[in-house]
Amino acid sequence: MARPGLVSGEEARDLGFGTVVARESRRRLLNRDGSFNVARRGLRLASSLSLYHLLLTTTWTRFMAILAGSYVLVNGAFAVAYLLCGPGALAGGAGTGFARAFFFSVETFSTIGYGNVVPIGLAANLVVTVEALAGLLWLALATGLLFARFSRPTARVVFSRTAVIAPYHGITAFEFRIANARSSQLLEVEATVMFARMEEHNGRLMRRFHPLALERDSVVFFPLSWTVVHPIDEASPLRGVTRDDLRRWDGEFLVLLAGVDETFAQRVHARSSYKWDEVVWGAKFSDILHHPTGDEPITIDVGRLHNIEPAA
Repeated sequence: MARPGLVSGEEARDLGFGTVVARESRRRLLNRDGSFNVARRGLRLASSLSLYHLLLTTTWTRFMAILAGSYVLVNGAFAVAYLLCGPGALAGGAGTGFARAFFFSVETFSTIGYGNVVPIGLAANLVVTVEALAGLLWLALATGLLFARFSRPTARVVFSRTAVIAPYHGITAFEFRIANARSSQLLEVEATVMFARMEEHNGRLMRRFHPLALERDSVVFFPLSWTVVHPIDEASPLRGVTRDDLRRWDGEFLVLLAGVDETFAQRVHARSSYKWDEVVWGAKFSDILHHPTGDEPITIDVGRLHNIEPAA
């Protein structure tokens, strides 16, 4: 047992999941998209919800839906406010009722101001004043969020759908393949792979983590694809392991990538994992390189990144 303030070797290899998760969780620790299968409860909604973080990390479809929805809701609320000011609060324009109030709100909120509808009276002009300020704030926030989403450096690495146990220099190796899905370049890319499996310890089953030594754990340049290789030699935790062993141990291979995005000159990360049933034995990855003739550039077919074939 480690002394207080110190971390034992076993605890240092749990990747931060902790001994409770390692001992009791039976689900995969890391999803293919890099998210964790750990839930947090007990926090109040106001403490746990970060609207800014949500709007930065959600999908573009949801982000645009939230912007459009908030735009319609705010203008609808101000349209109701104009109607509450009385039947003579708005003058001019075609139509009456909610439709006229709503489209006048859109013109005011967006600072368009065609001038065919005008507010009448103190109450309506006060609502216009509040809405003009709200429109400026909403536009500033929406513009800032759009800029932050475009300027936030993130890695978009494509992982092969399966890993393989393939022949390698007279032995076998655990391999998976990755490619950069963006046109920008990643530099100084580093890979860390951990093998997690259920083992019996003091009469109880718990998950243990074993680092896998890689043939190459970093590349300076990453212009094409990279096949990450762990040779299964005498020192490998996979030495003598069979497919049935991986199934019995509920094996999972955790992958962490880190590199520098040259566009932003900032460090970015990508995560994924392979469960035991996502590892294909006796296979190898198909060639995805287009071998040039003459002055043609070297190219890869990223669509073939996942293709495998039987090993010879």
